[in-house]
This record gives sequence, C-alpha cells and structure tokens, in this order.
Amino acid sequence: DRYLSEIKEILSRSQLKSRLVGLTINGREEKLSRKVAAGDRIVLTYDDPPEPTHAAEDIPLDILYEDDDVVVVDKPRGMVVHPAAGNHTGTLVQGLMYRYRSMTSDFGEGNARPGIVHRLDKDTSGVIIAAKSPEVQRFLADQFKKKSTAKKYLAVVRGRMPETSGTIGTLLARDPRNRKRFTWKTETGKKAVTRYRVLRQYAGYAFVLALPETGRTHQIRVHLLSTGHPVLGDPVYGRRDHLFPGAGLMLHAYSLTMRIPGREEPVTFRSPLPDDMKRVLRDIAALPEE
Repeated sequence: DRYLSEIKEILSRSQLKSRLVGLTINGREEKLSRKVAAGDRIVLTYDDPPEPTHAAEDIPLDILYEDDDVVVVDKPRGMVVHPAAGNHTGTLVQGLMYRYRSMTSDFGEGNARPGIVHRLDKDTSGVIIAAKSPEVQRFLADQFKKKSTAKKYLAVVRGRMPETSGTIGTLLARDPRNRKRFTWKTETGKKAVTRYRVLRQYAGYAFVLALPETGRTHQIRVHLLSTGHPVLGDPVYGRRDHLFPGAGLMLHAYSLTMRIPGREEPVTFRSPLPDDMKRVLRDIAALPEE
C-alpha cells in the first residue's frame, strides 16, 4: 500500500483500504501489506469513490461585489471552496448555489465546481471570485491561465526576516512522506514563484506582503516555510506557537485584480483583515523588543 500510495500516487493508504476490490501480484491474490520488489507485476482493482452530494445550502456569505456576471466573496477561514472527499457540506459553492438558484441548471446537474475559477485553502481567508455563467467562467479562467491577474496576500510569520524583500523561486511537489503537504525539496514538480516584502518587523514575528506569480497549492505557505519563517498558526506546516497557541492560519487573501465583463480596465477587489488577525497583530506589537 505504501508503494501504491506514496510512489505511484494512485490513492491514499486509507482509500486503498476502503475501496479495494482485488489485488494480485504476479498473478496471485495478495494483501496490501505484501512487500514488493523490482519486476513485480501488480494488478489493482478498486471501486469508484462515493458520489458527493452537491445540494445547495443556505449559508451566509459576505459579498464584496456582485453584478449580473460575477460575485466576489470574502471567504472566512475554515470554509472549503467546493465539495470534495471529506467536505460534502458547508462549502462556498453550495452557498452560491442557494443564493443564485440558476447556477445549478446553467452549469449542469452534479457539477461540483460551478463558477469556480480559482481557490483558496480551507484555512486561508479573503477574496475569491466566481462566475455566474459558463461563458463568464471561461472568461475569468483564461486570465488565471495566462497569469494576467494580480493577487496580494498578507501573512504573519514567525521569526525575524533577514531580508526586507525578495523573490522565492522553487519547484513544488507533493511530499512523498505526507500527501497533505507539499515540498520545495524536490528535483521534480511545478515551477512556483513568490515575491514578498516585509511590511513590519516585530519581536519574533513579521507582517509580510506576499505576491504570488504562480498559483500552486499551498505555495505561499511552503515558500515562507522554506525561508525558515512559517506562517503563524499553520496547522500543516507550522508548529504550535507558545505565545499564540490558539491562532488560526494567519494568511489572508487581501486583494485580487483582474478584468470582469463590461469593464475595459482591470478591477481590484479588497478584503479587510479578519478581526482575529488584527488582534494577533496588536498583541505582537505590544511585545517587548528583543
């Protein structure tokens, strides 16, 4: 099971156990615990995953902007963008489907991502835009594909940043030892580039502006970690902070700039810092200087 999940990346080990139908190695039925060797011929049969429900839900949404074509939402920390394994309810998409009933029919029944053109991690708050029709979805998605959008993130990181600004460029790949994480310590993967600027340095912490030039999963979190300064409150890449043990992920999608239908010039949408992030910054500012 480790070979199939970590090397071949077919399914996670838990999915292999729950969805396994049959496994043969060199023509003989075997268990997932069977050790493998070079030259073994493995035939794996497994069930399709259960179909998640995509029912609309009456979920309060903080709307930053909307017109006939798009809606811009201030996504709270903890909300998943679209239904997927382990998150079948309470998602942004289901809230949008309830608010805009036509989205279900316009994008087709069973579509798990109607209107979605980009995403934010569950633990990241801030600006996210969605389309109200397939035509507008293609219009917006094309800009993300061509990297003609501009995104700004604000983060509180641990430690004193040695440089006031810089550019981080690495390859990013899924961590073979933990599929929930990504790593820059790889010779394969996708190119990722993040520019950053330190807005204020505190005693043991820094307030950072991050400007991603690519849009890889967990990119900013991993890139800041690679400098030795993980985002405060990161449940995946950070360690519990003794001064702020209950802090959530201090990463916020502050602004998004892009073109929308009916406007000749790009439009910038902004989201204010969430209250808990403001409180953490106030508490950090009150710490004695090192």
